[in-house]
Amino acid sequence: MIKIVDLEKIYNMGSVKVNALDKVNLTIEKGEFVSIVGASGSGKSTLMNILGCLDKPTSGEYYLDGIKTDLMVGDELASIRNSKIGFVFQSFNLIPRVTAFHNVELPMIYGKISNHERKERTKEALEKVGLSERMYHNPNELSGGQRQRVAIARSLVNKPAIILADEPTGNLDSKSTDEIMDIFKSLNDEGVTVIIVTHESEIADKTKRIITFRDGKILSDRLNEKLLAGRGDY
Repeated sequence: MIKIVDLEKIYNMGSVKVNALDKVNLTIEKGEFVSIVGASGSGKSTLMNILGCLDKPTSGEYYLDGIKTDLMVGDELASIRNSKIGFVFQSFNLIPRVTAFHNVELPMIYGKISNHERKERTKEALEKVGLSERMYHNPNELSGGQRQRVAIARSLVNKPAIILADEPTGNLDSKSTDEIMDIFKSLNDEGVTVIIVTHESEIADKTKRIITFRDGKILSDRLNEKLLAGRGDY
């Protein structure tokens, strides 16, 4: 699903060059449930921006679902983002003045999906995250956990190859956090590839593979043996 080869991202800070990513090599297979962990400045957010086709590497190669993306620009990257990646952000990124239903439907309007299919997919996605009775409420009428459910539903409607979640529980209480992580687990059990970028070890411990970054490099990459006990198929 994801393959990066000798990936570098260098920022010029005046006369100083900062290697935000330093020759990183990584492969993530279809159907994995992965967390990318690290402190502020470790490189995890830079990696997330490149994985999400929101930024380009200084050098190296990035393949997403078999497509080489590192040389793409403009509309090409926008098309990849809309068709291959479902985003979930810490701040939800919902449009406040329209309903949950319309927020979820919006990516399909950009994707030129027919009206009938948009309605069907939107309803199905909101039902999947347990919001069938709240789909016509505006975001300010929903709790933080419910707003994040809307964001997850929105990430699903274009049937992406990967769900990329950036600190998805950062603004939630512990109960809502558990509920959101349960949704990600259910999606992964259905075969969806899920990558969560987080600084919280408690969140990483709920994923099946944990990749830790420090100083722009992978410090460790391990399977979550405790979670995977008895799962010989993983």
